[in-house]
Order: sequence, then C-alpha cells, then structure tokens
Amino acid sequence: MTGFAARSLNLDHASVSIDLRSVNQRFLELHFRLADEFRPLEPQLRELIQQRLARGKVECRVGLTPLPAATLDNGLNPGILERLAQWQDDVLERLPGAAPLSVNEVLRWPGAVQAAALSPEALNDAVLAGMRETLDELVESRQREGAKLRQHILDRLAAAEAQVAALKPLLPALAAAQREKLAERLRDALGEAGHERLAQEVALAAQKADIDEELSRLVTHFAEVRRVLDQPGAAGKRLDFLMQELHREANTLGSKSVAVETSRASLELKVLIEQMREQVQNIE
Repeated sequence: MTGFAARSLNLDHASVSIDLRSVNQRFLELHFRLADEFRPLEPQLRELIQQRLARGKVECRVGLTPLPAATLDNGLNPGILERLAQWQDDVLERLPGAAPLSVNEVLRWPGAVQAAALSPEALNDAVLAGMRETLDELVESRQREGAKLRQHILDRLAAAEAQVAALKPLLPALAAAQREKLAERLRDALGEAGHERLAQEVALAAQKADIDEELSRLVTHFAEVRRVLDQPGAAGKRLDFLMQELHREANTLGSKSVAVETSRASLELKVLIEQMREQVQNIE
C-alpha cells in the first residue's frame, strides 16, 4: 500500500532526517539511502521495517546535516585562544604595524569553537528511536488507505453477491427450458424410436449444465472474503488466493452457460472480481 512518513531529529550538534515512502508491491521490497554514518545501521533498520510491514516497495532515507558552529553554544577552546594570543604578541613584537586579530577571525580559526558531538552509540540510538516513531506514522497512513480499499472491495463484493442471488431463482426455469430444447432437437434427429437414448442424452446434458455447485462455491468464497477482511493483521495474500478461486468459479459458470442470463452473470462476475483483484494487490 502507498504511504509516506517523515521525521526530523534535532540533536545537539546535527539534524537527522528520516523519510519512509511506500508504494504498491506484491511482496516486501526494501531500498535504503543512508548517510555514511548510518550505513552500519542498515540491518537493524531493515529488521524494524520487516517487523511492521509485510508488503510494498519501501524506500528508507536517513540523512545527517551538521549544524553550523555559530548555532552551537559549546564555548571557546581555551588552549587555542592562548596560542592565538601568544602568536599575536610574537607577530606584533616583530611587526608593530601589523593589525591585531579581529573577533571574527578568532572564531573562524580551526578549533577555536569547541564542537561537542554525540557518541556514535547515542547517535544510533536516536536514529533507531526516530525510525520506530516514523514507522508508526507510516503504518497509520497505510491503514487509512487500507480502510478505503476495504470499502472498495466490499462494494464490489456486494455487487457480485447480488448477481448470484438474482441468478439462483432462475435455475429451475432455465434448466427446464434447456431440457425441453434439447429433447426437441433429439426427437427431430432420432424420432420416437430413440426415446431411451433421448432420455439419457437429456439427463447427461442437464448434469453438465448444472451450475448450482459453482454458485454455492461462489457464495462460500464471498463469505470467506468478508471474514478475512474483518480479521486483524495481514490479509493481502489470503485475499489474493480467494480472488483466484472466485475467478475460476466465474469462468466455469460461463463455460457451462446454456442461457443468456448465466452468460451475462458470468461476465459481470468476472469484471467485479477483476476489480477486487486489482485492489487486493495493494493490500497488506
């Protein structure tokens, strides 16, 4: 399922950005773009994502931006300042006309401003904690989309159930009409002398054209789809399998069709099942 989540961590010496993007994918596929400092964290980040997500193409970005020295209140380096003062005295003693160092020049001197930094362990802990929070946000985003997809599937499922419900009462009349039509053709071909053969052929044809079993299986699969949708947790792979079973029954229904009503119902069912199947590919 699609989703997006982002978080920024403002640490003492740097800013860490975490982005998670998810698009539809039948299986879970992870891609990482990490700052060099965080490359050793990839196995742990991968494990965190796999614990929360089962499907989707997920891109994980973790960046590190050091804060400018001027924004850090870390104090001045006394050792550097003492050296600069001594060097300045030596220069002015030998070159009395030389200009003294300005405050800006002193602050820009390498090492003059102390740069406190988090330890690698503290930095990694902060990133892992931020990743857990970002994953929470991504899961919520995917759940909101999942609720919409669920309703889409339920709407098509209700339409498919209506097709089967409308077809069932017609079965006795359709079967009787088919038997009479076949019997008339056989009488024309065999005459009254073929009465026994006629009865056998009619019974065999009626058996081959019987679609009550297919309709019953469709109803059973419809109920199972609803049950899976109501269960917590991942449902995509189970629903994908059920869509295959529904499509198989709808195909069989069409191949057994002996009337325009059943052919039309089979076509409508296949359209609705295909619409559900397309959305099921996006469900975790």
